[in-house]
Amino acid sequence: MAKKYRQGAIGALLDIYENAISELKVTVKNIPDSALTVIVDPHTKDDNCRSLQTVLSHVVSSGYGYATSIHNLKGNKARPEKTFHLTMAEYLHDLDDVFYFTENVFAAFTDHELEQFDNTLKIKAGWGQLYDIEQMTEHAIVHILRHRRQIEKFKMQLGY
Repeated sequence: MAKKYRQGAIGALLDIYENAISELKVTVKNIPDSALTVIVDPHTKDDNCRSLQTVLSHVVSSGYGYATSIHNLKGNKARPEKTFHLTMAEYLHDLDDVFYFTENVFAAFTDHELEQFDNTLKIKAGWGQLYDIEQMTEHAIVHILRHRRQIEKFKMQLGY
């Protein structure tokens, strides 16, 4: 069956985001639940990067954060609370939910709204950086890719 592609610039961003999430899901799906809470990096100063559980909770929470920031250009929505799970199945479900949430957020936007040159109309990220919708989505995509790489390294350390 031929792959279907979404239309336009938003469609391209959603296709690439969905691919990144799918690749992350493939990377984690065969990891046993018992490995989730094992501290793989006890020396990191980043609490989001100690175990598979903390990394996956961070990825899911950040995904909601990016989409909520985009949504809030047109309305006000609270970011869902970060949750920690004890099964990989729950994280796989959460990753799907993050994508569907993001897809629904983009339904309110058009391609011509993606780029914004006026800094007063950009999204101010929690870390202070200003982004337009396209830049925020590109950041969301790379965020998943970076943490997928980290998880691949964790898997090697854990022997999976």
